[in-house]
Amino acid sequence: MNVIIKTQNSKLKSLLLLAIWLLIGVGLRLTNLSAKPPWTDEFSTLVFSLGNSFLPVPLDQPISVDILLQPLQPLASAGIQDVWKHLSTESNHPPLYFILTHWWMRLFPTHEGLVSLWGARSLAAFFGAASIPAIYALTQLAFRSRLVSHLAAAMMATSPYGIFLAQETRHYTLALLWVIASFACLVIASRHIQNHTQIPIQIALLWVGINAIGIATHYFFTLTLCCEALVLLFFAWRQWTRKTREKFSSSSSPPNLYSPWFRIYAVALGTFVAALVWLPVFLQNSYGGKLTEWIQGPRTGMAWINPIFQALAAWITMISLLPVEASQLAVVIFSGLLMLIFFIWAVPILVRGIKVFYLKQPQTRLMVQVFAGLIAGAIALFFLFTYFFGIDLTRGARYNFVYFPAVIVLLGASLAVCWRDPVLEKGRWGINGKKAVIIILSMGLVSAITVVCNLGYQKYYRPDLFVKLIEQTSHVPVLIATTHKTHVHIGEMMGIAREYKIQNSIQNSKSTSPLFLLAHQDEDPNTSTVALQNTLKMLPRPFDLWLVNFYAPQPQEVKNCVAETQSLRAVNGYEYKLYHCGD
Repeated sequence: MNVIIKTQNSKLKSLLLLAIWLLIGVGLRLTNLSAKPPWTDEFSTLVFSLGNSFLPVPLDQPISVDILLQPLQPLASAGIQDVWKHLSTESNHPPLYFILTHWWMRLFPTHEGLVSLWGARSLAAFFGAASIPAIYALTQLAFRSRLVSHLAAAMMATSPYGIFLAQETRHYTLALLWVIASFACLVIASRHIQNHTQIPIQIALLWVGINAIGIATHYFFTLTLCCEALVLLFFAWRQWTRKTREKFSSSSSPPNLYSPWFRIYAVALGTFVAALVWLPVFLQNSYGGKLTEWIQGPRTGMAWINPIFQALAAWITMISLLPVEASQLAVVIFSGLLMLIFFIWAVPILVRGIKVFYLKQPQTRLMVQVFAGLIAGAIALFFLFTYFFGIDLTRGARYNFVYFPAVIVLLGASLAVCWRDPVLEKGRWGINGKKAVIIILSMGLVSAITVVCNLGYQKYYRPDLFVKLIEQTSHVPVLIATTHKTHVHIGEMMGIAREYKIQNSIQNSKSTSPLFLLAHQDEDPNTSTVALQNTLKMLPRPFDLWLVNFYAPQPQEVKNCVAETQSLRAVNGYEYKLYHCGD
């Protein structure tokens, strides 16, 4: 009876502790959720999830703030069929997350007639928070240790990378949940492979279903599947070599080592069929198209080594990220030095912990092999795409979601060794194992706060700063002109227009808002030049012309304006030139 009571108390304490990690994770993910301005990809999510389109936005003519922002206005008549229609023809993503966001955003009131940014982002934040109990369950399944599971959950709750993914209205946190679920099926399959037993049919069917939903959430989920395939291929090769050795060393009939593989092949086939469903849509939109030009291109000079540093930066921020993007240089230098010292101290401890865990017993050794194999396979695939196919996946830190849970699981295992291993009592630099765990978790919490305060993983586009610059500099009507190729460039201007809309709302004034020109171009940049020339001729003077991310030859009419000679500050995401066009 006492044993049962102690077990129940232990489970209750474990649930309460998990609730604490969840509460911390939810609090961090919801803090300052709408304080940071949305960027172009988020505008895509907002517009398509509403069932709206970017196509009605007028091109090659000056338009007002309200006209530019019309795609952000919810329409009562729009349904999920409109979500799929516009997403499939104007973007390159599968629809699941956008459909869920469509339903979710209906729960929130509009702000100045525009869709609620907090409402849209909160869905990703809650999915991100759900990854905390999910990673606990995955780690418990893999290592059957509450200590390891709690430490993994704590790392997930405070990981700056995890906070970054959760504070954007994008599909990565939902995809992260499917990655965790698929990894759980792989863990079960790995045990059956080790024990030479069949995978339960329910698990096989569940695995196929999870993989199908994962692909319907993000096409890069297929990279997760490739990593799992590499791990399974490793196990198959190891069993084949073992069977070969036994055949030569013994005349007796070897055991049936391949009994688990039939259903694994069935899972692979089912997943392949689920992926084929999306192939026509994928090829129609083409990841080699205009929307993904930013991760493609020839490699010259430093471009050959940039992926290495980009990958290192993403790995580091899974654990720690101090205010290295603060505006004060002293803060940046101090933060960088502190992070360097932290990693010089922490990395050997974490690596040693994983090694100890690997050597403990066959079951933990198998699981370390599984998760280390997933990480190694993902890194290999990223660099393969980057250096051999010219698709630099390291440029988008968010793409690391395909293996991020495996990193957290191994960190939890390593920290568990630090917490309870007597060998570490003397510690490194005079710090024992438990204190080391507390320091690492505390660094994670500080790093999470850094992200929510926009001092790390800072938004690339800062329309809030750009609008302040325009208002401080221009005292006459303003025309903001940009070149247009895809809806990405509309999103760049939407960020500026939205800031004007919000500021007018806050100040209860109707100050003069700018006009916008989206000068379209396909192959010939001169089409944008002509559009700007015609617009400048028709506008009454005086006005200020801001050429923002304008990649086309300047027309003759611009030369009749006076270029700004004062050195103005740079603003993230907006490369600009200012011209004063007088009478």
